[in-house]
This record gives sequence, structure tokens and C-alpha cells, in this order.
Amino acid sequence: MTRTVARVIVDALKDLGVQQVFGVVGDALNPLTDAIRTTDGLDWIGCRHEEAAAFAAGAQSQLSGNLGVCMGTVGPGSVHLLNGLYDAAKSRTPVLAVCGQVPLAEVGSDYFQEVDNDLLFRDVAVYRATVTSPEQMPRMLESAVRAAIGQGGVAVLTVPGDLGDQEVSDDRPARFARERSVTRPDDPAIDAAASLLGAASKCTLLVGRGAREAKEEVFRLAELLAAPMVLTLKAKEGFEGDNPFEVGQTGLIGNPAAVHALDGCDTLVMLGTDFPYRDWYPTGCKVIQIDTREEHLGRRVPVDAGLTGDVGATLRALLPRLEAVSDRGHLDDSRERFLRWQAGQRLADPGHDHRWVGKLRSALDNRDHDIRPEALAAAVDAHAADDAVFTSDTGMATVWLSRFVSMRGTRRLIGSYNLGSMANAMPQAIGAQLWAPGRQTVAFCGDGGLSMLLGDLMTIKTYGLPVKLVVFDNRRLGMVKLEQEQAGLEEFGTELDNPDFAAVARALGLTGIRVTDPAKLHESVRQAFETPGPVLLDVLTNPEEVAVPGKPTVSQGWGFAVAKIKEILPSHEG
Repeated sequence: MTRTVARVIVDALKDLGVQQVFGVVGDALNPLTDAIRTTDGLDWIGCRHEEAAAFAAGAQSQLSGNLGVCMGTVGPGSVHLLNGLYDAAKSRTPVLAVCGQVPLAEVGSDYFQEVDNDLLFRDVAVYRATVTSPEQMPRMLESAVRAAIGQGGVAVLTVPGDLGDQEVSDDRPARFARERSVTRPDDPAIDAAASLLGAASKCTLLVGRGAREAKEEVFRLAELLAAPMVLTLKAKEGFEGDNPFEVGQTGLIGNPAAVHALDGCDTLVMLGTDFPYRDWYPTGCKVIQIDTREEHLGRRVPVDAGLTGDVGATLRALLPRLEAVSDRGHLDDSRERFLRWQAGQRLADPGHDHRWVGKLRSALDNRDHDIRPEALAAAVDAHAADDAVFTSDTGMATVWLSRFVSMRGTRRLIGSYNLGSMANAMPQAIGAQLWAPGRQTVAFCGDGGLSMLLGDLMTIKTYGLPVKLVVFDNRRLGMVKLEQEQAGLEEFGTELDNPDFAAVARALGLTGIRVTDPAKLHESVRQAFETPGPVLLDVLTNPEEVAVPGKPTVSQGWGFAVAKIKEILPSHEG
């Protein structure tokens, strides 16, 4: 077989363990897609939009820790990859994007569809280069992959349309060094952190995604320090379930117990997290931070001890230097508040609005008797498998998942939690389902997000992916609505003229189930999960539902009241 540029790339992807490549076919990609067509064990997944392809590749990378791959053809095809690639970059997960380009002789001539990919991807990519000669292969590919894996980011390799089928003179397989090093700080830094912890009386742990591989060490630290454990959203996976130290999340999606655990501590230990919301950090306490990236240390809150290294390796050096704390009051108080808050989530009961207290509240904020989104999230949690893979759209869908879905068992969770893009849940579910075809994949979709990339429901249909799409259909851009009202603004521009999404799904060949009656909620969720193949569950949820943060401010409450008065009273302007 002739070793062409395209063949070198495709053979290397297979050797790297890549099983799917996501994209939309196009002329400049023809040599590459033809090489994939003739390669066993590597499949081309044709999406309807390149943004969906990039999200799917990024999802596979986040779940597997390995390289995800997507492709876009000349000009607009590559431009469409950008949003999904930005999500991968912000998630620090390795993705290779192979982009087409105009014929080499036409580069720089403002040729039809020509885009300068090296300039276009400058901000998003840790590596970007255009192949200008077959002799650059496989060295250029090796550099791209090593950068993506080594730095945890996006590499963009551009291949002009007339180079893909040219023969490579250096007929050797691509070689990749993929061993990951484990580091920890030197002993003096460990000793300084141990000294701070030895003087502490009320410690709280803020645990992030970077600590997920060090679960045993984190639990041991919490036990020694009698420390409540506040979890970031990305740390739900791995630290929820059987965790006697957990007090949930902080921030806008959080709860009062987590706020108490943070505000009541005299020492905060940050483990593998770059939690960005400065207003939610405690003040007047000592701060210890452990992170593999030195540039993360102290950039959200000033630190008294910054330790650069892997959380697991660093804690294994730190733990022998610590003595057990005898006073467990801070932990016990925080846990009691958390359990009390969990027990008080009455709106998660589908029958709540039919009781007298519920009827009174429903008359105020749910006059159409729509399904409470809390009840939908709780029903999904009850019926989903213990090894399910969850994705969630940015906005209110993520709020309800964070509060009412537990990452028990071996459940996995991904979303656009750093970039905060809309429309990520469904395409990420495509990548997740192909990554683990034997596991249940559940996407928490906002109606606004789903409708943005609605065409890729056809990708799910084409490949027969048994994804379960749960649509929180509140006919609103719910998070934007809440933000407007908290600022005292009248709701504007957030209403969505939605179709019957279940009917749309059925027209596309998927199973569609529409739910409007709270009494039928659990049965409908159970039916969706038990039905073979892809299912879209369209649930009409209450558009007036408010997610109260763990520490609401007076200005937020006043703004919300003002906004509601504006919305109720008729406008006399004009």
C-alpha cells in the first residue's frame, strides 16, 4: 500500500487507539476520509454540523483521557469546529483537529473558501501548523499529537487538498511518547503546608476534577482534618455517593451547607481545582492549594502555601506529617446542614403541587401546573443506571443535574463547564455513546441548546445510538431569564417558540415521548430508559422556577421582586 500523507495520519490514529473520527466530508478531506474508509477499526462518524463533531471528539477525550479527533474541510468547515474546540481547550483535554485547505499553489491568493487556519486557531490551539510538503510527515503529525497530549489541549493540523494523496518518502510509522510524569513539591513546601494544617482548627476542602485520581488520599485527608468536602461540579464524579464528608457544591448552583463550610473555616485546602468565582471564596482564612499547574496557584484567591504537583503524590507526602483533629464540630455541623437541605427539596416530589402547601405555591409560580424541573431531574436520577454517562447543557439543566442527580456507582459526567457553551449536551452524548456503547448515555438538554444543533439528531438516528435525550422544555432561555430578573430587569428576548420536540424526534425516526402531566412523570422516564434505541423525552417544565443560590444577596432578591412587578404590571411606555 502506498504511504500517502493521508495514510500516515490515519494509520497513526489507529495505532493511538482512536476508534472514531467525527466530521463533515468535503473535497480537501477526500484522501483522509477514503483512508479511513479502508481502515478496519477506525470509523468515520459523519455529523450534520462540524461544531457537533468537535464536541463529540472532546467528549470522548474527556471520558477516556486519550486523544479525540475531528475533521473539517476547507474554510467554513474548519471555522465550524471552533466552538467545540474551544470547549476542549478550556477543559484541557487532548483533541486533534485535521483541517482541509485550498491547494498549496493557491494558498495566499484569496482563493474560494480560503481561510488562514494557522491564524484562525491561534488562540484555541497549543499547536497549529500547515503541511506544505510530504517530507514533513510523520514528524509534523508527531509534534501535533505530542503537544495535544502533553499539554492537554487542541492541536490543529492543516492539510491542503492536493497534499493528502501525495506519497511520503520517510516510510516509517509515527512514534509517540505518551508516558505521563507524576510530580510533587519538595519537602520544605510540604513541611510548610503541614505546619499550617497543624495550627488549624476548622478546615474545609474544596475538591476539584484534578483530585479525582486521588480519591483514597483525599478521603484520608478529610478524615484526619475532620474537614467537610465542598465539591466543584466536575468533582461530583468520583466524590459523590458514599461520602461522609460531602456537603455539595458552592456558587450559584450550590447550597447553604457548602457556603457554611467555606465561610466557617479557618483553613481552606484547594485540591486540584481552579474554581473561578472569587465571590464565593471565604475571607480571613489560611489557604493551601495543590495543583499540577503552577500558574493556577493563587490566581483566584491569595494562597499561604501553593504546592505544584499531582494531588495524589502531594498528599501521600503530606499525610504522614499530619495528626488527627479531635474536634469534629465543624464537619458535623456542615454535614447536618447539608442533609437537612437535601431533605427539604420538596419540589422534587411530582405530587408536591397537589398538596395544600404546594397548591398555594403553585398558584404563585406555576399557574399552568407544568412539571417541576427538580422533579424531572430526581426522576432521572432514580431510573438511570448506576454506570450511566451524563452530559448537560449549560444553564438551568446543569443546575438541576447538580442538585438532584448523584454520581453514584461508576456514573460519569461531562459538560461545557469551563467554556459555558450552549448546545453541548446532545453532541457530547454522541461521542460518549460511541465511546461506551454498552453503557446508558443520558443528555440533560435545554430546549434552547437542543434546538441550536437540532440537525444532529439525525446523526443519532443514522448510527442507531441509544442516547436518551431529556429535554427541559420550559420555552425559555432559563438562565438568562433568571439573570435578567435578579438584576431587576423585565424578562426580554428569552421566550422560545418551541415545536413539539417529541413529534420532531418521531418525524426523524427516533422514539419521542412528550410529558405534560406530573402524575405520569416517573412512568414516562422509566419508559424512556427501557425503550431500545434513541429516545427523546420532551418534558414541559415550569418556566418560572427559580434556582436559589446557596448565599442569596439582598440585591438579588430586591432585583427579582422589581422584575416581577414590571412583568405583572402593564407597560405605559410609548
